[in-house]
Amino acid sequence: MDALDQLVAQVQALSGSEQDVAHLSSLLKQADELLRTHALRLPFSLSSLHPTKHSLGYLYLLEAQSSGTLTREQSDSFLALASSFLTVCAPEQIRLAPDKFNSVCRRLRDQAMHLHEPMRAILPLQCAIRKLQPSSEYLTAIHADYLQMCLLSKCYKASLSILEDDIFEIDQKKTSLVPRDFLLYCYYGGMIYIGLKKFSKALEFFQHAITAPTTALNAITIAAFGKYVLVSLIQNGQVPPFPKYTPAVVLRNLKSCVQDYLDLANLYASRNIAEVKRCITQHEEVFKNDNNLGLAKQVIASLYKRNIQRLTQTYLTLSLQDIANTVQLDDEKDAELHILQMIKDGDIFAAINQKDGMVSFQEDPEQYNTCDMTQRLNNEIHHIVCLAKKLTWVDEQVSCDHAYLSKIGRDRPRYDEDFDLVPQKIYTNI
Repeated sequence: MDALDQLVAQVQALSGSEQDVAHLSSLLKQADELLRTHALRLPFSLSSLHPTKHSLGYLYLLEAQSSGTLTREQSDSFLALASSFLTVCAPEQIRLAPDKFNSVCRRLRDQAMHLHEPMRAILPLQCAIRKLQPSSEYLTAIHADYLQMCLLSKCYKASLSILEDDIFEIDQKKTSLVPRDFLLYCYYGGMIYIGLKKFSKALEFFQHAITAPTTALNAITIAAFGKYVLVSLIQNGQVPPFPKYTPAVVLRNLKSCVQDYLDLANLYASRNIAEVKRCITQHEEVFKNDNNLGLAKQVIASLYKRNIQRLTQTYLTLSLQDIANTVQLDDEKDAELHILQMIKDGDIFAAINQKDGMVSFQEDPEQYNTCDMTQRLNNEIHHIVCLAKKLTWVDEQVSCDHAYLSKIGRDRPRYDEDFDLVPQKIYTNI
């Protein structure tokens, strides 16, 4: 029996109790070179292991098998094998090797892209996230890969089961997450919400990418800010200032990298359709290279909508022709189409008299007294209460963190004699 056969036998023998699996983990960490040396024999060795009972050993062998360049046939075989493994593997075993688990997930993503079949990776990666997470509040390195596959497949709604989780925990030891994974999660998440027309959520994700702690400006942050500017114009009609907690390196250097987008934002404030169109045409090549040309054209549509909304604040009735002239639309028919779409989307409340071509602007008919509205309010209140409890818990943890208290002690060396830096007892409401 050679060294590989001995290792497989150890995997079969030590995959039972928690203590045995921990011992097996230390053995497998020393066997990387052995596994890569015998990469061609690993498919046969894998066939003697059960992906659920021997998950940890199976993971190491599968990761080593896929380390080299794969032919199209090998890619298809690996994709099927890895998909099955990620679906049935034992969480308590694979969490002992999060780096290897992430590596298999990343290679699954790469092979799905190589075969131009990103949809095949969606379900396995979704299962992989749940296997690796200690709870749904943890962000993993697999989140970004999963969202990328959803984007490439245009399966935006499929991502919501993961994307709508409230993330509160980032633990590198448990998930092998690195800063790039977080930035890509925010960037891809924002793009998916753009695809779903949920612009406020997209802004939230892009802002996380822009304000993430960093010591150097990177391409992901620059790309996120470009989309952040365009989505801000579509959603709010302006680009808000940077939050106070934005890293200094971003404040100093980011604007110079996206001047074309800021030029558009400045012209948007003038509410002049012709000038905004001219700016987009002038910078069309930049927007196209950034894959933002479609989003830039939505900025024009949003300005038409915002200019029409301004008319509702001044007039009770107005003719379609007057609206077309004021808003710089082509004709009455174009004005009618814009108003009908805005009524459908709930952006304005109005009625069109087809006989005389007049538009009557109305008040919001919502009385906020229906059962559905009550349920929505209850859900929002419940969510806020849960968030408040979570923030209180985090505040208590930080107030007792030795590293934080040491830093505070260095920054504020003088305290009153009776000032107790470390609370002796924390009272919580149960």
